[in-house]
Amino acid sequence: MSFQTQDVKRKVLSILKVLSESQDPVGARVIAHRLKDHGVELGERAVRYHLKLMDERGLTHLVGRDGRLLTEQGQEELNSALVEYKVGLAISKIELLAFRTKFDYRNRRGDIPVNISFFPKQKFSKALDLMKPAFDGGLCVSELVAVASEGEQLGDVTVPDGQIGFATVCSIAINGALLKAGVPMDSRFGGILQMQNRKPFRFVELIHYSGSSLDPSEVFIRAKMTSVREVVRRGNGKILANFREIPALCRETAEEVVASLQEAGLRGMLVMGNTSEPVCEIPVELNRIGIILLGGMNPVAAAEEAGIEAENFAMSTVMEYQDLIEFKEL
Repeated sequence: MSFQTQDVKRKVLSILKVLSESQDPVGARVIAHRLKDHGVELGERAVRYHLKLMDERGLTHLVGRDGRLLTEQGQEELNSALVEYKVGLAISKIELLAFRTKFDYRNRRGDIPVNISFFPKQKFSKALDLMKPAFDGGLCVSELVAVASEGEQLGDVTVPDGQIGFATVCSIAINGALLKAGVPMDSRFGGILQMQNRKPFRFVELIHYSGSSLDPSEVFIRAKMTSVREVVRRGNGKILANFREIPALCRETAEEVVASLQEAGLRGMLVMGNTSEPVCEIPVELNRIGIILLGGMNPVAAAEEAGIEAENFAMSTVMEYQDLIEFKEL
């Protein structure tokens, strides 16, 4: 495949991805704007050109003067996209959301990254009851959440018919805050962390972000590999967690940022190790510090463990901090 053909395919897949994220018809101008979030710079005229060709291939369907919807064939094309276009998607999403994080912990304003879960409308009340112990037990990045009904939006995500949208704060909020403070954070992997006597013990499963097209949290929840409810009840079990590294020289700055985030209700850091020393049996590179962050979707995992299934989209979008509410208000 020539470079030109690869480049065109990447643009087509990116347009399909944008369309898949919306239930309503989307025009070329909006698509061009949203493509920037996927790292694709494409003008409105160029988008229209590609859309015309995609219409002819049956991947998209024209609605009105300019709006497009994804066809069933277009969705199949997106789902079966070559692996080479998917590898590394998780790490790319982390870096993108960290960059999009505009949260100012001094003024308590700005965008922070969130995970989105869709619960069946009739089961949402039960899901809230099941998630409450995990929030009360601190097995989350924050007790700040958002809820939206069908047709409403959480960030730039529209809630499907018959569903309730539920947003939880993502651990990438810490990546973003450290990035703004000049601290580079290397996101290594997401995993299952074994807890003993309510303390982190060791990672028992892990998926490296740089080699995965899916967010590890989505995979682990779907596979029912967590036991968040047991950790809440007895202090022993398995929870979602993420492993990061920062340069040892940045420790003092990182500690100051984390303390400020905690005051703002974002307390996702579980462990900050010592220079070049393993953390929960994970080796750390020379002159670096290992950090373990709680998974933001642990409460959702608790609901799924009890049989309330949700459609989960980790690392999904960003929301204004002041649009979030305390979970207890629900």
